[in-house]
Amino acid sequence: MAISKMAKVIIVSHRTEATQLLELLQRGGICQILNAEEAMVSRDFPELGIAAERPKDIEELLNRLTRALVFLKDYTESPKGLAAALSPRTVIDQQEYNNVVSDKQVLDIVEQCEQSQAAIEKLKTDSENLHGILAELQPWASLQTPVEELGWLETTTCLTGLLAIQHFEQIQKDLAALDAAVQQIGAAGNKYACLIVCLNEQVNDAQKLLRSADFEAVTLSAMTGTVAELIEQHTQKLNETKKQLQYQYEKAAVLGKDFFKLQILHDHYTNLLSRERTKSNTPATEATVILEGWVREKDYARLEKIVSGFGASSLNRIAPAEGEEIPVEIENNNFVRPFEVVTRLYGMPQHFEVDPTALLAPFFALFFALCLTDAGYGLVLIGLMVFFIRKMQGDTKLMWMLVICSAATVVAGAMTGGWFGDAVQQFIPALEPIRARLIWFDPLEKPMMFFGLSLALGYFQILTGLVIAFVHNLKRKEYVAAVCDQLTWLVMLNSLVVFGASKAGSIPAGIGKFAGMLAIVPAGMIFLFSHREGGWGGRLGMGFYNLFSAIFYMGDVLSYLRLMALGMVTAGLAMAINVIAKITLDIPYGIGIVVTILVLVGGHSFNIAINALGAFVHTLRLQYVEFFPKFLVGGGRLFEPLSKEYKHIYLKKA
Repeated sequence: MAISKMAKVIIVSHRTEATQLLELLQRGGICQILNAEEAMVSRDFPELGIAAERPKDIEELLNRLTRALVFLKDYTESPKGLAAALSPRTVIDQQEYNNVVSDKQVLDIVEQCEQSQAAIEKLKTDSENLHGILAELQPWASLQTPVEELGWLETTTCLTGLLAIQHFEQIQKDLAALDAAVQQIGAAGNKYACLIVCLNEQVNDAQKLLRSADFEAVTLSAMTGTVAELIEQHTQKLNETKKQLQYQYEKAAVLGKDFFKLQILHDHYTNLLSRERTKSNTPATEATVILEGWVREKDYARLEKIVSGFGASSLNRIAPAEGEEIPVEIENNNFVRPFEVVTRLYGMPQHFEVDPTALLAPFFALFFALCLTDAGYGLVLIGLMVFFIRKMQGDTKLMWMLVICSAATVVAGAMTGGWFGDAVQQFIPALEPIRARLIWFDPLEKPMMFFGLSLALGYFQILTGLVIAFVHNLKRKEYVAAVCDQLTWLVMLNSLVVFGASKAGSIPAGIGKFAGMLAIVPAGMIFLFSHREGGWGGRLGMGFYNLFSAIFYMGDVLSYLRLMALGMVTAGLAMAINVIAKITLDIPYGIGIVVTILVLVGGHSFNIAINALGAFVHTLRLQYVEFFPKFLVGGGRLFEPLSKEYKHIYLKKA
């Protein structure tokens, strides 16, 4: 339940051992290695070079593998459905992985994919071109004259093209005035395929006239033979192209059977590239590679054991440089660990700060439960999350966190009488005595009690944040900050609350008067010492602003009323669904029962989905906006050790 202690280390390895050492470090996943720009040794010894050149050959191979996977994806039967979404990676053991990686013939598949892809793309282009040519020739199918002979005329010129039907008669008359003839050959949509023959000296005038009628010229002279013969030839070519394309599709389908092997190789070379890039970016001499980085204190012994296996490598602890940013990792027990999701979404704390995970966990679970306040909904969510945990690969922290929050929802729902809204009262009255014995209060009957509970919890969490910051400053021996920034607020806020309670008649007036006078002391300290930098004019100005910000604490507390609002909305919508369902029971011929079931299942499923999402988002907001700023700055650098990552496969642990 704290931030992991980090050790700064430096590993010096002979170049002959560096590659194998990095492989073991990556397999261990315990050491973050700094590049040459980040490493302090590079600043102390600027004459150092880098260990290796950029691994362009691995990058190119990985790019080829990526293209091959994209190509084969359309020719591979991939699993679909919810199970595939939860478990997208194929589970294999280490032996199968090693067999594929060591099989050099697997790389030949990549070359075959490239050849097949190039052939398919060329054949598709050829097919499109042939379709275009056939579409262009079709209107001229009735032309008996070989097309090459159209250009053999000496005193006249033959123009071929498409002319809009609405312009045909007028153009025919206008061309006749130029002693030119027009012959309709066929039709293409709303255009005629026409031959226009005119004297050579009239060509320019004829073309000018045709352009005015949006004449679309078609060139046939580049071909030989009649149009019917050309259509037959190109049809045969198209059929042959389709056969070849089908052959390539079948070939790609065969290659698709090795799709999984390529996925294994892709993951393998991705990890290899990560390792080689790390090596190429580390400082080095002619004979050695210098690996400077960080390791968690608890993993130092493991790192020492790994390095000790190499005769020409050494490991030493070094002190962090002044002002150097220390990476941060958090450690928590099994109950708290799922709530690390909330912390990581916000951003890691600084290495000198507090890990907020254990502190937010009970609040998050309680607030989530109050936003739903329905035991039935909690049970449904527990069932769903357990199903997802059993089926899902990878990190299941979020699911486990929702299990804990849903368990709290069951308790909160039972204490407020919510079991799928008022389903017990509406449909199972025999269970009403049990519900009544479990209930603490009904929010719909006593909304002010829910109102007060929400405010009290909000006030308590805000004070908790101040206490955390106060204790943390004391541990760091920053006593002035602890007194002036936290203790003053703790005393003043509680004094004001006691004073307000006395005015409301909840506590004796004498105690309230004493609390009101006591509040003056921390108020003065806030005014004088809350800002401790610069001149006294700036200090007092900021002190007045900080004192005025007491009103912001009231806004923070009121923000927790969203707990009541969401809880009431969930209950109200659930009751409305039950009322509608009960009305549908009156539909005759047994239809009512079916409709009622559909209304109950569909309505409550929607209510669970929309309000569980609202509960998560608003509870998250309360932590980030109201709680964390009281003691947490954030912005820490995440500890990212060199490790193996797999996108397509899931390796069984030995």
